[in-house]
Amino acid sequence: MRQTVATQLPNLWDDGHAASLDEPGLLLYRSNLLGRDLRITNFGGGNTSAKIVTPDPLNRKPVTVLWVKGSGGDIGSMNLDGFSTLYLDRLESLKGIYKGLDHEDEMVALFNHCTFNLNPRAPSIDTSLHAFVPHPHVDHVHADAVIAIAASKDAERLTAEVFEGTLGFLKWQRPGFDLGLKLGDMAAKHREYVGVVLGGHGLFTWGETSKSCYERTLEVISRAAAWLHGREKQPCFGGPRVQAMEQTRRREIAARLMPLVRGKISKREPKVGHFTDAPEVLEFVNSNALTKLAPLGTSCPDHFLRTKIRPLVLDFDPAADNLEIAAASLDEKLEAYRRDYASYYARCRHPDSPDMRDPNAVIYLVPGVGMLSFARDKAAARIASEFYINAVNVMRGASGVSEYVGLPEQEAFDIEYWLLEEAKLLRMPKPKSLAGRIAYVTGAAGGIGGATVLKLLSEGACVVLADIDAASLEERVAAVTGRYGRDNAIGIKLDVTDEAGVASSFAESVMAFGGIDIVVSNAGIASAAPVEDTSLALWQRNMDILATGYFLVAREAFRLMQRQQCGGSIVFVASKNGLAASVGASAYCAAKASEIHLARCLALEGAPHGIRVNTVNPDAVLRGSKIWGGEWSRQRAASNNVSVDELEAVYRQRSMLKLSVFPEDIAEAIYFFASDLSAKSTGNILNVDAGNAQAFTR
Repeated sequence: MRQTVATQLPNLWDDGHAASLDEPGLLLYRSNLLGRDLRITNFGGGNTSAKIVTPDPLNRKPVTVLWVKGSGGDIGSMNLDGFSTLYLDRLESLKGIYKGLDHEDEMVALFNHCTFNLNPRAPSIDTSLHAFVPHPHVDHVHADAVIAIAASKDAERLTAEVFEGTLGFLKWQRPGFDLGLKLGDMAAKHREYVGVVLGGHGLFTWGETSKSCYERTLEVISRAAAWLHGREKQPCFGGPRVQAMEQTRRREIAARLMPLVRGKISKREPKVGHFTDAPEVLEFVNSNALTKLAPLGTSCPDHFLRTKIRPLVLDFDPAADNLEIAAASLDEKLEAYRRDYASYYARCRHPDSPDMRDPNAVIYLVPGVGMLSFARDKAAARIASEFYINAVNVMRGASGVSEYVGLPEQEAFDIEYWLLEEAKLLRMPKPKSLAGRIAYVTGAAGGIGGATVLKLLSEGACVVLADIDAASLEERVAAVTGRYGRDNAIGIKLDVTDEAGVASSFAESVMAFGGIDIVVSNAGIASAAPVEDTSLALWQRNMDILATGYFLVAREAFRLMQRQQCGGSIVFVASKNGLAASVGASAYCAAKASEIHLARCLALEGAPHGIRVNTVNPDAVLRGSKIWGGEWSRQRAASNNVSVDELEAVYRQRSMLKLSVFPEDIAEAIYFFASDLSAKSTGNILNVDAGNAQAFTR
């Protein structure tokens, strides 16, 4: 359902639960309820506050403390430590030293001198907007329905008409101390107001209790949504210009287009992609109004900070069989966008502006297909997509009752390149070594595969977990997403011997993340039998999984990586047995030797495309192994005349270093080949076996 059509927001306040909470707890409860509904505010957008009387930690005398969401964070998922706490009287005293608009940033620095109880949470730029409103509880949200009114050509008139004198209106102004003074002054002079609409920005509401403030916010948004819904011009966006294709075809095109775009915009830093063909997106990208509205950019600052000021429209013939030919002008369109962005920067920059950031688009609108978004990580790409859907809803509402107005270019630049925003970016942690990279791991539910997935995720990669064991895969995916977040990993049930299934799994991976940079072929089995007892079926099963399966996965990886044109790294997990013969395991050893030589051949073919192919040879990795948990361990124990429980000690003593080898050791070797640490290595073999002279490669 479109966010603007949901005219009545549900009241989720639970009086029973609220009765158990103190005032800070009620503020957090209210914040989480508001922030979890994207119709109310976008991720990371908006803020909430409460003025709470609290004993001073030094003299225990009661003081009024402003609790307000601090810089960064998200009201839907924050905890109490996400709030800044400041002495309200000290904030009020800052009015006496404010020198005007040229000194806005200085005031933010002074907020730190108002901190209560040594709270380390940095105050946000919106602190003064909450502090100076003479009401105990204040909400600031970015509801699409309200911003649609705020971003209309005649926003002030519409505000008066919709809310019948119960809400004030302030024209667009960049958030800061001066806007806080104006908002506080308006609230003090108009006791009949229950809130204020900020032009081109969002909504402020207030109340005497947390519950009344929450309910007032819902009431105002619901009223705006109902008013818009009853008056929208039809057909929306001037009706369709392009007919949407059937969903399967849309996603087929997106899966082919995303790696092309990703490869061309990832030269400065690798990007992760997101795709959506949500109904509101298709309605917009297929409409007659697309070419008029898209260049206007977004209005709400929270929107364009995530999406850039405007998207890139990729027009091409979606019915063409050869997408590469149909999108032959892609380079030209991308370069034109970069030139336009550089010109925007040059026109608007100030002497102290930060250096120009990545000039590539974040949002790509594809008529007939949907919307692509690319950012430095999956969460950022997904959230940018959600923000642009917010912007679409705003444009829909505004153009349905009036005329949509984007922010003036200079105002947009001054937000995007605000020194305070730059300082926030500089405080972000340094990207990890695999940030923006996408890995595809077969055999991911096993011991080595699971350890590899965790290692790659810990270094910032997004990971596709592929395995034939659906139950174990589901369990492993739940574990890693619980630790690293649902944005960063997906699971795909895969039989590596199924040619169509392998191709489908790569397409699904591209739809999830936009491409693939790292492939770890780790699917495996093990078998033991004297050659005279080795059936053709056993021989073929080893070859199917360990040779053909590795070929099918590598071939699909080559096709994708060549189309993506970003290079890549393929790592085969083979075995000591691929180099050193073993009695009673001819099928397994021969298949593993095939893997190793296939990797060498692929290294030759991949080098001109920047695709590196290397091999890791483990030996005797017993712990966590699905292979060693079955008949293979019993067979190996029998061949060594020991019990299964003694087998690990046998292999440890057999090694030159007298050490056991664990899944995590193999994962470290795989990471070495997957990362830039081995950027100049291809066609190599790394043995991780605690030393085995038989397996020396030279």
